[in-house]
Amino acid sequence: MPSSVIADLRSDTVTTPTPEMREAMARAEVGDDVYGEDPTVNELQAEVARLTGFEAGLFMPSGSMTNQVAIALHTRRGEEVICAEGSHIYEWELGMMAAFSGVVPRFVTAPLGVPDPEDVRLAVRHSVHQSPTGLISLENTHNKAGGTIIPLEVIEQIRAVADAEGLPLHLDGARVFNAAAALDVPLSEITRHFHTVSVCLSKGLGAPVGSVLVGTAGQMKQAHRYRKMLGGGMRQAGVLAAAALVALRDGPARLQADHRRARVLAEALAGAGYRVNLAAVQTNIIYVTLPDAAAHVARWAEHGVLASALGPDSVRFVLHHQVGDDALAGAMDVLLQDRAVAGALK
Repeated sequence: MPSSVIADLRSDTVTTPTPEMREAMARAEVGDDVYGEDPTVNELQAEVARLTGFEAGLFMPSGSMTNQVAIALHTRRGEEVICAEGSHIYEWELGMMAAFSGVVPRFVTAPLGVPDPEDVRLAVRHSVHQSPTGLISLENTHNKAGGTIIPLEVIEQIRAVADAEGLPLHLDGARVFNAAAALDVPLSEITRHFHTVSVCLSKGLGAPVGSVLVGTAGQMKQAHRYRKMLGGGMRQAGVLAAAALVALRDGPARLQADHRRARVLAEALAGAGYRVNLAAVQTNIIYVTLPDAAAHVARWAEHGVLASALGPDSVRFVLHHQVGDDALAGAMDVLLQDRAVAGALK
């Protein structure tokens, strides 16, 4: 880490608690959440369930845990999970669908993170000679595709496939608030199509820790057991839930500004010769194709701009509420004046 950071663009998970969050954490009423007795956690779970249109919710340390618990709820060992190529549940959840639930992915192509409903239908397996399909999972926004949004009509069509095939439909909604903000619709307009939804509070909303899985009360009772198996019983977790409630209250209104800044940065980078697919810049994430990505990221860090090298030729920038216009301008100065990039792109 440099001594002075102009802008930390590695992820929207790097935000620190706001003063309002810290005050709420200090005042939080707590209990033992493993016994279901933490009133602040219970309030958070009920509020996320209300916003998403579900009966109940369960607070967990991470979105990876909420996703994996959902997979365990819906599947049996030896089954397949249909998901879009590049899905977080496969790429960045360390093989846990196989290790914990004993299931494997069945990928469908997804240009800009959007699978074709007919491809999803064709991916369903019925033969006795193949692993049966147990679940369809979508990711909205789609991280690896660039923070892209699944159109509502596509979600409706995939839900119709799930219903016709008798399959559950899960949403990895790590950044579903970003999708709702970009579409300018209530959160429930997206989430109502799913049987379970994982909602992260520690990304664009800015909470320090936590995600909530929502579904039926019966599903959350079973999910409580799986959470315990994974070591997710956090006891007096109300201090975390209190910050998450503030994030839930204040965070959604800031997301469109994050999206605006992402577009400003993406267009400036593209104008300077960086290889950016502007069609993929729909929310707060930008991917740049750049040879020797790690070396460029290391050099920018020396000048106070932090980004993530997510492959030999892939750099990700993520905007969040703690990168304002002044910080963005400073970061752009560093990135646009980097002569080494011009040489690498020749």
